[in-house]
Amino acid sequence: MARAPFNVLVIPFLRRKDAAPLFCVLRRADEGWWRWVAGGGEDNETSAETAKRETLEETGLAGPLYRLQAEARVPVTAFAAHLSWSESLYVIPEYAFAVEAPSPGIILSREHTELRWLPEEEASALLYWQTNQLALWELAERLERDDLPEAL
Repeated sequence: MARAPFNVLVIPFLRRKDAAPLFCVLRRADEGWWRWVAGGGEDNETSAETAKRETLEETGLAGPLYRLQAEARVPVTAFAAHLSWSESLYVIPEYAFAVEAPSPGIILSREHTELRWLPEEEASALLYWQTNQLALWELAERLERDDLPEAL
């Protein structure tokens, strides 16, 4: 299976009655960074298919998935697979999604050592990548305005 030249971020979130939503940040086992579910496409997967698969693999969640507008570009050298991509490729797109969790129960994969369900400001402060913070900001704004796109 070949790694496609794009990446996805997926923010697990939990709506609470009469309280602000919580967002599940995950701590990477290798780098120790806090981030969202993340991963790359395999073979001919679409970004939405990748987001669903990565979310299930990393957290066990299979809830409603929402495509966010947040997008970024990431240097190809951030991925080992760049050695199999065209030498003329310097950056790849990163697409953001959100998944609604029915409960805070998550099954961590070996990629992560810890998780925390946090309100927006606390989650944002932990996140290593600015692209993760941007996606969180958009999702929090959409939840505040009750303006999530249609679920995929």
